[in-house]
Order: sequence, then C-alpha cells, then structure tokens
Amino acid sequence: MPACCSPFERAADQHFNQKKAAEELGRYRTEGPGPTTRLLQDGIAESGALKGTLLDIGSGVGSLTFGLLERGITRAVAVDASSAFIDAAREEADRLGRADAVRFVHADFVSVASQLPAASIVTLDRVVCCYPSSESLLRAALRHADECLALSYPRDVWYVHLGILFENVQRWLKRNSFRTFIHPIAMMEQIIREAGFELSSRRKTWMWSADVYVRQPKPGH
Repeated sequence: MPACCSPFERAADQHFNQKKAAEELGRYRTEGPGPTTRLLQDGIAESGALKGTLLDIGSGVGSLTFGLLERGITRAVAVDASSAFIDAAREEADRLGRADAVRFVHADFVSVASQLPAASIVTLDRVVCCYPSSESLLRAALRHADECLALSYPRDVWYVHLGILFENVQRWLKRNSFRTFIHPIAMMEQIIREAGFELSSRRKTWMWSADVYVRQPKPGH
C-alpha cells in the first residue's frame, strides 16, 4: 500500500470503522449475504463465467468473496479501503478455513491497481457509489477483468436520489467527509462496452441494480 493514503481511502477508513465492520460481520453470520451480493452471485453463475480467479474490489467483510469461493472460484484478491473491514474479513476467512485462498489488500484500489494481478472475474458490489470518480474506478477494474465484470450500484430514480442526498447532508452535519454518489448509468455502460464487454444480466431491487457483463470474443475467434 502506498505510504500516503488517497483522500478517498482516508474518508472510507474513517467512515467504515470497527463498529460498522462488527455490525456487518454479525449480520452476515446470522442472515447470510445481502440482496445485491446474492443477485451478483446468481448473475455470475448464470453467465457461465463462474471459474478461475476473483478480484473483489471494495470487498467489505468478504461476503461476496466467500460466496464465490464456495461456488467454484479457486483464489481471490480482496481489496478494501477500510482497515476495519479488512480485519473483519480476515477473521471470517480464518473461521471458514479460507485464509489460504484469499489475499487481502487494504488500499484504495485505483491507487494500487498497477500492483495487482488480473482475474477471471472482477466484482464491485455497492462500490461504484462510494467512489468519487466512477470512470477511473471502472477503467482500472476493466483492465483487470479477463472474462467477467459484475457490479451493483444505486438505481437512477428520484427516491434513491432523495435518500442519498439525505445521507450526505447527515454526514456533512457530522463533519464526515465520506460521500455516496449516483453516477450516470449510460456513461458507465459505455465505458464497459468500449472495453469489450456485453451485458449478460441485470437484476434489480427497489434501490439497487446488479449487473453482470461478460467479455465478448474478438472477431475471428
């Protein structure tokens, strides 16, 4: 990890603290993975891309990482900007007997992307909305995706905009520098398609969209 953290990493590390990590890990252990995680797992399996290695960006406590390992992924790199969440994920990996299968990286992914290997599948579960520049995040993620890119993000509807505005105002009042965003979906889709990927599935909740893209074969292959 770089000696000097990025502004995003500092904000995320403070926002996603030990209390939040403990709550998230407890919820995962009692209730299983959250809705978007389940949708992404199902979409990846349906796409036929569920094999090889995983790069889980914004891995949190590891619910998507561990779920995909159970479904056939052989090894994973889990990256998160929160030290508390990385510690919680390591604890869960030990409990599940998966410590040898996962490499944990505490960092802003964009800052360390050049130091990380490519993977068969790259995932960003509820991550794009946390990052100020979706373009730089997606382009870095796509450079690492050999076969599949899966991501979940807030739907571009009025009530989600209102909810995120309320959350950001609350954070501003508390002098919390972390923010969430609704990035233009058309722009994200264009970046992904220009990298050679096509939409395999899109599943939605009232708030989230969970998309799975697969790399298209080059002409003549």
